Amino acid sequence: MPRTDFPFDIAALTDYRRRTRRELLNDGSKRIKKKIAVLGGSTTNDVIKTLEIFLLAEGIEPEFYESEYNRFWQDAMFENEELKSFAPDIIYIHTSYRNIYKFLPSAVNSEEEIDNMLKSRFEYFEKMWQRLSTVYNCPIIQNNFELPPYRIFGNRDCFDIHGAVNYIGRLNALFADYARNNQGFYICDINYVAACFGLDKWFDEQAWCMYKYAFSLDAVPYVSFNLSHIIKSIFGKNKKVLALDLDNTLWGGVVGDDGVEGIEIGEETANSECFKGFQEYVKKQKDIGIMLTVASKNDHENAIAGLNHPEGVLRPDDFIVIKANWETKDRNLAATASEMDLGIDSFVFADDNPTERALVERSINGIAIPKMDNPAEYIKTIDRNGYFEVTNFSADDLKRNEMYKANVARSEMCAEFTDYNEYLLSLNMVAEIKEFSPVYIPRITQLTNKSNQFNVTTKRYTQQEIESAATDGNHITLYGKLSDTFGDNGVVSVVIGAIDGEVCNIDLWLMSCRVLKKNMEYAMLDTLVNECKARNISIIKGYYFPTAKNNMVRNLFGDFGFDKISEDEIGNTVWELELKNYNNKNNVIKINSEV
Repeated sequence: MPRTDFPFDIAALTDYRRRTRRELLNDGSKRIKKKIAVLGGSTTNDVIKTLEIFLLAEGIEPEFYESEYNRFWQDAMFENEELKSFAPDIIYIHTSYRNIYKFLPSAVNSEEEIDNMLKSRFEYFEKMWQRLSTVYNCPIIQNNFELPPYRIFGNRDCFDIHGAVNYIGRLNALFADYARNNQGFYICDINYVAACFGLDKWFDEQAWCMYKYAFSLDAVPYVSFNLSHIIKSIFGKNKKVLALDLDNTLWGGVVGDDGVEGIEIGEETANSECFKGFQEYVKKQKDIGIMLTVASKNDHENAIAGLNHPEGVLRPDDFIVIKANWETKDRNLAATASEMDLGIDSFVFADDNPTERALVERSINGIAIPKMDNPAEYIKTIDRNGYFEVTNFSADDLKRNEMYKANVARSEMCAEFTDYNEYLLSLNMVAEIKEFSPVYIPRITQLTNKSNQFNVTTKRYTQQEIESAATDGNHITLYGKLSDTFGDNGVVSVVIGAIDGEVCNIDLWLMSCRVLKKNMEYAMLDTLVNECKARNISIIKGYYFPTAKNNMVRNLFGDFGFDKISEDEIGNTVWELELKNYNNKNNVIKINSEV
């Protein structure tokens, strides 16, 4: 089966697409099923088939609705019972330069006319986005526009108001501004993809004239791959941790053999500059919340010395866990995941040694292992694979490294206590548990799409659905933040209950693994019960739907004191709690007004 990560073999992906699809579907992986509507301004069949391969590889089994050729506007703007019954989870609008080239300005247009043309073209798309959002209430992904295949004005085309390059840049800026100001709307940046691919190779006039392909067939995997990054991120399938080897990965040479003074890092040679550039790139990933760890065959002291090299960018403090020893790397990676309370499928392992990569690949399922053979290509390899695609970005992302470091410190402190309750009290925990607030909506959406272990129903919510639940009056929505002696964990728990008369049905109950066994679940339950009583609700019903990852919460409602009222043959259970005699269960966390 051809690789489905960058750099990929275009011919293999195309020639063996059907076989690859079959092998992926039969590999035994558990996948979430999602419906994707593709509204195309050009032929989209190959884009869809290739996109399916990439999504299957990322744990998403897609079902597609495909509009007829160049019917994107009609499908969006007119009544469409077929699309409504399809009920898409995501709508992707696949337009390109081919859909606007007839509307570009010419040399005879005045500045005012061009401004009006620009405004009209933007409003054409804006009207479509707004209707789709209202009717289908799901995320929308819209292509921006690649640069034209030729420049009438030459270099002047980029700044003259009559130039196509200038016009497309202005239109793309309007699209970007709309994305910034409208949650649940995302740009698929084919302008960037086309630039990387090369415009001369991108445009294929014969393919357009004969088959109405907006770009060459060789460009299809790159567009589909880029689109898959957005989709997997929306559904919580992107990575969280970059685990790094050291020797010949973060610096040139072997620190144990060459000494700190002998390793290559800095700006003295081309090779040393490549390694410094890679460290700078990794540091920027950490700055947006990607967690860094080390998995290296090395003496610990030598590893720390290498990370303290004066020309280096990364320092020991940038890493949550440093495993520098002579244990095998697969075991070190598994131990790191356990210490961080994360699934190993959250990790990307970057190592220059193909033997080490092969060992980890054989031993660990789900971990991403890019091909890292050339230091000059390290950044491109990590970046183009889109492991850490950002669709929602919150304040908690900026603090994630510190949060997980603090969690490791908590675990170390716990080992000093013989009485676990005394340990919890020593943490001086304070929780903020309140109704959903707009400022936390992006983080709440992230949690609903990423939390798997402590998630009783594993339902996924888009940002629009979260906002709707928070404001429709038919739901109880609670978020929980937790802080303690070691720092602020941010938003770590979410509960959504649907009100049906005197019953509250729990649609979603989840919690971040980094606060497990801290009594936060009891604090959330106490608050939910109080909110239910205030609304004259007498019964709470809980639901557990088993998945490959949430076995740890199969008895959560039993632990809460709920009565099990039904269970089917595959383990789905329904639970019920009468509230009249309920007594609070949390006794170690101070809540809201108690602070």
